[in-house]
Amino acid sequence: MRSVGTLTRADLAEVINRKMGFSRAESLAMVEAILDHMCEALERGENVKISGFGTFLLRDKNERIGRNPKTGVEVPITPRRVLTFRASQILKDRVGQG
Repeated sequence: MRSVGTLTRADLAEVINRKMGFSRAESLAMVEAILDHMCEALERGENVKISGFGTFLLRDKNERIGRNPKTGVEVPITPRRVLTFRASQILKDRVGQG
């Protein structure tokens, strides 16, 4: 079922298909709808929390001075918004158990 080392949208749809009995097309549409909803919320500046899994957090970084390690030339790094993921304690415990 799974690709080596990567869980794909198709893998998620396959699990929904097997466990819930939806058609493959319906399962894939459900996965796409969930991911689209999450992306839209993040675009609006909202954090996304999935209970028992983790939280996708948006963070604004200020402008700062960076340095090219090879030449030592200082370069301004523009302000930007970054996305981070913070795993829930439940997920951390499950991953830690192997």
